[in-house]
Amino acid sequence: MRDQIDLLAMVTVLGVLEQAYFAVQVIYARRKYKISPPETRGHPEFERTFRAQANCSEYFPIFISLLWVAGIFFHQGVTAVCGLLYLYTRLKYFQGYTVAAQGRLGPLYATAWLLWLLLGLALAGLLTHFLWPSSSSWMSALAWPLQLRSA
Repeated sequence: MRDQIDLLAMVTVLGVLEQAYFAVQVIYARRKYKISPPETRGHPEFERTFRAQANCSEYFPIFISLLWVAGIFFHQGVTAVCGLLYLYTRLKYFQGYTVAAQGRLGPLYATAWLLWLLLGLALAGLLTHFLWPSSSSWMSALAWPLQLRSA
C-alpha cells in the first residue's frame, strides 16, 4: 500500500515544509520592522510578506485535498509532478509578492491553472471509479469506447 501513496506523502511533507518556511518569513519580517502580533499593518514589505503567507495558507487545504484525490483515483505519478510544480509556483508567488505586488501575478495564474488541472484529474479519476468500478485503471476506462467500436 505504501508504494501506492509514497509520492503523494512526499509532496505533502514538502508542502508542509513550504508553509512553515512562509510562516518563518513573516516572523522575520515582524522582527525586522518591529511589528508585534496581532498587528497586521505596518511597513509595506511586511504587509506583502504577511499577505503572501496568508494567501498561500488559504489555498493549501484545497491543494492537499485535490492532490490526494487525484493521486489515489487518477494516477499518483502524474499527480505528484503536478503537486511539485504547484509548490514551485507557490514559492515563486511568495517571492514575487514580497518584492512587489505585481510580482505575484504570473505565478498566481500558474498556480490557478495547476489547481484546475488537479481538479480535472481528480474528477476524471472519480468518474472512472464510479462509472467503471471493475476497471483497474482510468486508462482501461478511457479505452472502453474503443472496445465497443471494435465489437
